[in-house]
Amino acid sequence: MMNVSAISDIGKVRDLNEDNYCVSEKGYLLFIVADGMGGHNAGEVASFIVVNTMKEHIHTYISDDMDEQSVKGIIYEAFHRANEKVYRYAEENPSCDGMGTTATLVLKVHSTIYIGHVGDSRAYIIKEGIIEQITQDHSLVAELVRSGSITELEAMKHPQKNVITRALGTSKSIKPDIFSMEFFDNDILVMCTDGLSNFVDKYEIEKIVTEVEDSNEACERLVSMANKRGGYDNITVLVARNSERNTEGR
Repeated sequence: MMNVSAISDIGKVRDLNEDNYCVSEKGYLLFIVADGMGGHNAGEVASFIVVNTMKEHIHTYISDDMDEQSVKGIIYEAFHRANEKVYRYAEENPSCDGMGTTATLVLKVHSTIYIGHVGDSRAYIIKEGIIEQITQDHSLVAELVRSGSITELEAMKHPQKNVITRALGTSKSIKPDIFSMEFFDNDILVMCTDGLSNFVDKYEIEKIVTEVEDSNEACERLVSMANKRGGYDNITVLVARNSERNTEGR
């Protein structure tokens, strides 16, 4: 059992919430966070299609007795199927041209978590009170940070911080990052869209999540902090702890 909570909030500025997320338990745990983009309600549609396509694909093909390569292969297929669906939808609906979405997926099977990732939504792990970002942002500012041109703090304030270099649905093919790692007792997983990470740094996330034992309260505090700093984007956050408490989301 894990103590899991998730919240998706429209923020203070946007008219629509184009984020989407999934928390699903079927002998394994599946978490997905997606941040849609595009004119009108196209981003909302893109993130909805991706989350539901991935969830359906995982539920159809995953079993808890699979080896590591098989699980990674199914996650890879889930990303490609979701990408194809969004791309085709945009082709068939000209008003949605350019629609796309980020997607970060975490699948927990026994004591292993499998991660699939495209875009600049994030997954962090907190081990023994220390936070680490385990996904790599596919964004212009992340490339500048990796090259040493700017710092992480400068990236949060950069005028082009929202420019992503990979997204689902914007081209016929997609290259997701897929990897796995052990998830031990007392480890904490945090997933979020950039509506949180652009306004709340990882050390602030670490502080709140480690000090507030209730996952739902931790999510609420993180969303509140992002909103107090402007709430300029939709905010989605998920906190999952290895403990004997309930799964909830809103």
